[in-house]
Amino acid sequence: MIDSKFARVAVLVPCYNEAATIAAVVRDFLAALPGAAVYVFDNNSSDETVSIAKAAGAVVRHVPLQGKGNVIRRMFADVDADIYVMVDGDDTYDATEAGKLVELLANDGLDMVVAARVTEETEAYRPGHRLGNFVLTQCVATLFGRTFKDMLSGYRVFSRRYVKSFPAHSAGFETETELAVHALELRMPVAEVKTAYKSRPEGSESKLNTYRDGFRILMTIAKLFKSEKPLAFFSLGFFVCALLSVILAVPLFETYFESGLVPRMPTALLCVALMLFGALLLVCGIVLDTVTRGRAEMKRLAYLSMASPAPIASSAE
Repeated sequence: MIDSKFARVAVLVPCYNEAATIAAVVRDFLAALPGAAVYVFDNNSSDETVSIAKAAGAVVRHVPLQGKGNVIRRMFADVDADIYVMVDGDDTYDATEAGKLVELLANDGLDMVVAARVTEETEAYRPGHRLGNFVLTQCVATLFGRTFKDMLSGYRVFSRRYVKSFPAHSAGFETETELAVHALELRMPVAEVKTAYKSRPEGSESKLNTYRDGFRILMTIAKLFKSEKPLAFFSLGFFVCALLSVILAVPLFETYFESGLVPRMPTALLCVALMLFGALLLVCGIVLDTVTRGRAEMKRLAYLSMASPAPIASSAE
């Protein structure tokens, strides 16, 4: 008998060449969330991912634009549900926790629950990835306020109002950063739950490039800082220009007070140019801050136009 309490839950699995693991992911989540639909969004796989996913019971759809961010944009746009569970197709996350995560989101009126990775396996979560995750998470925390301990987790649960208000600008793995910042910007109720994380099975390879994707995530944080907090971003430019202008001007004033002359005219012109450029940056920040506040209000209204998930009876009942 189908458990109807998960009938409006959709499991979203972005996939690229995961033939070795996708069957286990689909079967495990179908068992963990009876009545839920599992959608596998294939991103131009060259192996048997599509046929294996269909055979396991998933609804398979295709996304031609390469990149995880492009896949998430399509998933959020195309799938209609009340609660969304997003998980990578590499069989490294614990499907048995899915019911608890869904119930937590629905019963506590949350908009996102992040499954923070916990593991003792070095190969599952390499030290370099741990360090990179920590540094990037701290960058987001510094710029946008309270955040998560595992911002880059690929296992999350979302409400409908989160999914349908998410702008989804990113194209690649930096999309997890955008997911976190969207929740922080709109001050959504969120939670983080520790869940088990394991190594990829034999024959499965990670698509993440540590340095390239880490740099792209860092650039995404900078872009989001500029677009979501323009006054702070451009004020930094103003203070740098003003400071350089003052530092370069100090010797000029000393010479002027001693001799009444300004012998280094190019330096004087540079000081004026830096101060004017800094003033322009500050004006840009003030104008864009007003525009950003209007955009934020529109996003907030779009978010509030949809109801939060209805409470779900506990699986223990």
